[in-house]
Amino acid sequence: MQDKHNTQNKVHKDGPYEKYLERGAEQLSDAELLAVILRTGTVGEDTVSIAGRVLALPGEHRKGILGLHHVSLKELMSIRGIGQVKAIKLKCIAELSSRIAQERARETLQITSPATVADYYMERLRHFEREKVFLLMMDNRNHLIAEHVLSEGTVNAALISPREIFLTALRNSAVYIMLLHNHPGGDPTPGEQDILATRRIREASVLIEIPLLDHIIIGDKKYFSFKEMDYL
Repeated sequence: MQDKHNTQNKVHKDGPYEKYLERGAEQLSDAELLAVILRTGTVGEDTVSIAGRVLALPGEHRKGILGLHHVSLKELMSIRGIGQVKAIKLKCIAELSSRIAQERARETLQITSPATVADYYMERLRHFEREKVFLLMMDNRNHLIAEHVLSEGTVNAALISPREIFLTALRNSAVYIMLLHNHPGGDPTPGEQDILATRRIREASVLIEIPLLDHIIIGDKKYFSFKEMDYL
């Protein structure tokens, strides 16, 4: 009985809560951080072990914390010890991580710099499993005044309507515009349709006198700027 009691105390002493208090959050592994969120384990399995299985769920290509963006509530709840409440908590943690990254990037956002624009939208767009096209609208000082979702397509294509672009830009009194969309496969290299659509929109922007500053494609931790690559 005494040995069992000592073992239980040791497990408690070495848990993620105690490790946090002794060493700080930066010393916790991803699994230990999630274990703090999960709070309780299940019969025969502690929270750290359950958290490890959660992190492995998305597979090799999306393994880890960021993989939580790509698993559903149903998939999370398929893990023993994860009910609906815990699954929702985990999805909220993934969303919070993206928003925190985006807010940090906002501090250095410069519309005139493709790299800072890509950094700002990277965490928000690179996890989408379908293409999503954004219209960014700026004032005469290149300050972002509004953004608008133009379309959400299939896994490999999204439609861009020049008419909607310029009607939206005029409604928002935009002086400049920029296009932004993601490639779910992770490779931001533009396809032929991307190039043709951008060329058509650029020609229209000259006529309407609302210049297209850039078209940025977001991949997985990388981007393609039509402006930087002299496609505009």
